[in-house]
Amino acid sequence: ELYTDLPLPMDREVADHCGSCRACIDVCPTGAIVAPYELDARRCISYLTIELRRAIPEHLRPLIGNRIYGCDDCQLVCPWNKFAHTSELADFAVRHGLDAPRLVALFAWSEQEFLQRTEGSAIRRIGYACWLRNIAVALGNAPGSPEVIDALRGRADEPNEMVREHARWALARHQDQ
Repeated sequence: ELYTDLPLPMDREVADHCGSCRACIDVCPTGAIVAPYELDARRCISYLTIELRRAIPEHLRPLIGNRIYGCDDCQLVCPWNKFAHTSELADFAVRHGLDAPRLVALFAWSEQEFLQRTEGSAIRRIGYACWLRNIAVALGNAPGSPEVIDALRGRADEPNEMVREHARWALARHQDQ
């Protein structure tokens, strides 16, 4: 929160273009958009994977699917966003081969690799532990395979308690299948 006694100009009122459209509400995987113009950020995948610095609530983990950094389903389905243009700025270009990653390969990154490959990217700000936490959740939601199980087992005794707990949760999901 920010408090000030400065006389700030009022924002212009924004026109309501949504009408009866509910596309964003209906597509939200966690039900974070609870009503028109009303977001429960505690359920938002972008919040859970980017801002939250502790364990992701267990009941929301299956809803995250394979997302490891944000979601944007609401943005992708919004009919008004079809008018948006792709930025030409280099800062917004896909880099470091993160456009089609394999979760197991990302989960194997050392902290040094994470720092090198995310240099200059907003991804870096979540930190290595949250990176591993998010990938553990995605692997827990992925189809089971020996490769996935081995990767999760490799992190099940991780020194970081949060990473360890998420890796063990993911392993348990595969053992229940």
